[in-house]
Amino acid sequence: YKTPNIERLAARGMTFSRAYSSSPLCSPTRASVLTGLSPARHGITSPNCHLAKVTLQAIPNASGPPDQKATLLESVSRLDTRYYTLAEMFHDNGYATGHFGKWHLGAAPYSPLEHGFDVDIPHWPGPGPAGSYVAPWKFPDFDPDTPDQHLEDRMAKEAVAFLEKHQDESFFLNYWMFSVHAPFDAKQALIDAYRRKADPNDPQRSPTYAAMIESMDDAIGTLLDTLDRLKIADKTIIIFASDNGGNMYNEVDGTTATSNAPLRGGKATMYEGGVRGPAIVIYPGKVKPGSSSAEIIQSSDYYPTLLELLDVKRQPGQDFDGISIVPALQGQSLERDGIFTYFPHAPGVPDWLPPAISVHSGDWKLIRIFHGGDGGRHRYKLFNLAEDLGEQKDLAAVFPDRVKALDRLIESFLADTAAVVPLPNPKFDPTKYRPELEGTATLKGSGGNASTKKAPQPAKPVAGWQAGGTCTLSLKNGSLVVTSHGGDPHLSYHLPEAFADESFVLMFTMVSDSKGKGQVFWQEQGVAPSFFRDRSKPFEVLHDGKPHDYAVNWSPEHPVLAVRIDPSTATGLMQISNIKLTTEDGSVLHQWKFDAK
Repeated sequence: YKTPNIERLAARGMTFSRAYSSSPLCSPTRASVLTGLSPARHGITSPNCHLAKVTLQAIPNASGPPDQKATLLESVSRLDTRYYTLAEMFHDNGYATGHFGKWHLGAAPYSPLEHGFDVDIPHWPGPGPAGSYVAPWKFPDFDPDTPDQHLEDRMAKEAVAFLEKHQDESFFLNYWMFSVHAPFDAKQALIDAYRRKADPNDPQRSPTYAAMIESMDDAIGTLLDTLDRLKIADKTIIIFASDNGGNMYNEVDGTTATSNAPLRGGKATMYEGGVRGPAIVIYPGKVKPGSSSAEIIQSSDYYPTLLELLDVKRQPGQDFDGISIVPALQGQSLERDGIFTYFPHAPGVPDWLPPAISVHSGDWKLIRIFHGGDGGRHRYKLFNLAEDLGEQKDLAAVFPDRVKALDRLIESFLADTAAVVPLPNPKFDPTKYRPELEGTATLKGSGGNASTKKAPQPAKPVAGWQAGGTCTLSLKNGSLVVTSHGGDPHLSYHLPEAFADESFVLMFTMVSDSKGKGQVFWQEQGVAPSFFRDRSKPFEVLHDGKPHDYAVNWSPEHPVLAVRIDPSTATGLMQISNIKLTTEDGSVLHQWKFDAK
C-alpha cells in the first residue's frame, strides 16, 4: 500500500506515534473533532447519524438479551446545533469555511451548513459515498464530470476551487475524504496493476484496497500541489488524522482490507488497532519539519490546540475534554492524567468486547468492561503497552492497585462528562452466557491480527437460512419451521449478490402460535455487521395459528447483502413459506422455495 503524499505531509511536519481517535468508529470521533468533547459528553457513541430517527439525548436501555451482562445505549443520532463547533469559531473569526466529503453527523437541520460551514459538498449525510467511488454514483445533487470519474478526484477538484477562491484570505478547509471507507471499489486500472504486484504472504494484499488508498493519497497530493502553486503553503496549518483504526472485518479480494499489526484488532474494537492511527501536524515556522512525537494525543485535542496556535479565545463557559498539544508540537511533554475512550456498544467484529471504557495513562491502558464481572461488578483488562503493544497479556490480576488507581480516573471522567452509562441487565441469564465467544470472531485472511480462538460453530443452515438467538430451523411440507425456545428467535440469509434499489419489500406467509411483534433486519454493503441492531423495520404479527401474508418494506442507502426475520419474541412454533424479496414495483429479486419434507 503506497502513500507517497502522506509521506510528503510527514516530511513537512510532526508525526505522532500515539495518536488516538476518540472512538473506534467514525461519527463519534468526527463530533469530537468539531466540538473538542468526548463521545461520553456529546452522546454520539455509534455511527447511526444517517438513520431517520432523531435522538439528541443518549438513552440507557432498561434491559437486554439474556446472554449479555450489561445493557446497551441508544446513541445520540445528530450533532446538536447547541455546540459551538470548530467551524463556527473559524467563521466568527473571519475565515471562509468549507466542508468537503463525508459528514455522517446528521442531515439538515444538522448538516455542515447549520454548524458553521459556508460550503458543503456534496451535502450528503450518509456513512459513505452514495453508491460507489467510480461514477456513476447516486448523490441527489452532485453529478460526475465524466462517465467514469473517481469520487476522490472530483472532491479534490472541488477543494482546489475553494482554495483558489480564498487564497488571499483566511480559510478553513475541512476535507473529510470518503476514502478509504466501504464500499470497496476503485479505478479498475489501479486494481489490475496492484493485482499483478500482490504478495500472498503480505497481510496487506488487497488490490482493491491498495487502489482505494492510492486515490486517497492522490487527493492529498492535489491539495499539497495547490498550496505550493498558490504560494500559501508556508502560512497554512495542516492536520491529518483518522477517525478510527483500520478496517479488519470486511472481506475484500478474499482477504481483509488491511492489517494493523502489531496492534491488536481494528475498527470497532477497544484494542489499540481500533483507536490508534496516523496523525501529522504541519505549521511552517512553528513545527519542525520531519519531526516526531511519542506524546499521547486524541481527536478532542485539535480544537483547543488550534485556538492556542491562532491566539483565539474560547467562548465564555466553553470547556473541552481535550487539551492543547502545543507543548508537544514544540518538542515538550504534555501534562495530562490520561485520555479516555468511551464505547458502550458491542459490534460483533474480531476482538470485540462488551460495552466498555478505557483510559491510557503513560504506558498503561486499563479497559473497564461495564458489569462484566460477577454480581454486576465491572471487569477489567490491564496492559503495559511499552512491553505488550499487541495487548496479549492481561495484567489486571497482577497489579490490582494500579487497576484501582486507573479506575478512579475513569470514574471521575464519567462523572465529569455526565455520561449515560450501560446498566446491569436484569434479564441476564447465566445459563446463556458464553464468555468464550468474547473476542473470538475470525475472518478469512486477517493477517494474524484477529483472535485465533475458535468460537463454537453455529447450527448448519437450513435451505440457506441460518438460525440465531433462541431457535432452531427445519423443513416440513414446503415450509421453513422455526421452533423458538425463548424471547429472541431469528433467522438470516446472505443473498447471492448485492441488490441495489431505492426500496425493497420482503414478502412471506407465516403461521404462528407464538407472541410478540416481528421485525425484519437487513445488511447494507460497506456497513458494519451491527446491522441487526441499526437497520430494522417492525411489523405486527397475528399469532393465531392461521396463515397470514406479510409484506415488510424498507429503503436502504446502500446495496443490500443479507436479510433477517425476527418472527416473534417468545417461545412457540412458526411456519414460514412463499418468501420473496422484491422491489417496490413488484420485480422479484430473489425467491425462496423449500422442498417438502
